Amino acid sequence: MNPLTFVGLGFLVGFLVGLTGVGGGALMTPSLIFLGVEPLTAVGTDLLYATVTRVFGVFFHGRKGRIRYDIALRLLAGSVPAIVLGGIILREIDRNALNDYLTLLLGTILVVSAVLSLLKGEFRVPVRPRWAYIYLLGFIVGLTVQFTSVGAGVIVSFTLMNVARLDPKEVVGVTITYGLALSALSFLNYAGMGSVDYHLAGALTLGTLPGVYMGTHVNRNAEGEKLKRAMNVIILLIGLLTLFGG
Repeated sequence: MNPLTFVGLGFLVGFLVGLTGVGGGALMTPSLIFLGVEPLTAVGTDLLYATVTRVFGVFFHGRKGRIRYDIALRLLAGSVPAIVLGGIILREIDRNALNDYLTLLLGTILVVSAVLSLLKGEFRVPVRPRWAYIYLLGFIVGLTVQFTSVGAGVIVSFTLMNVARLDPKEVVGVTITYGLALSALSFLNYAGMGSVDYHLAGALTLGTLPGVYMGTHVNRNAEGEKLKRAMNVIILLIGLLTLFGG
């Protein structure tokens, strides 16, 4: 496969991550598998790529002061036990079987939630928001990411935007910051199993910096409501791709 193909893929996914904070794992892992990369290696390589991509995203968004570190740290605290549990499961149970069911569940949740949000404008739940739910959300997302590399952006961004009512531009900063820590820790599980292609990750990263920069620039000039709707459309598309991919 021509290395330029992977450079272009890195640019495209980097742009979407910089613009919305979502789409990294949901687009990258299926694309790598489609291009012939072994699934386990695709997940591990994507986690390394996602880590590098989000370093740039955190830098660009941090300069604009749009990162809620209090929320990101609570999400991470909930994810740490999930990462430990996921590492044990990866070594003890057939990951391919788990991946099939988790991908199906994730895709269904994304499609339903995005459709409701697009039809009603907002998605309300009959539960009073509490900080404890942030920790629980971190645990669920952390466990899901261990097996599919998908979830940090799409689930967290939807929940914070439509349930916690966080400003869409703040959602992007929180999602990228939390996603950076989560992907870095999750990558260590796959690196320990030798399931990471470092040369491939390098090619993907070459396209990342300009992609994330351009996406972040567009995000800065976007109107809040239009960005919110665009993010929900992307979440819907990712959900459909995840379902078909699963």
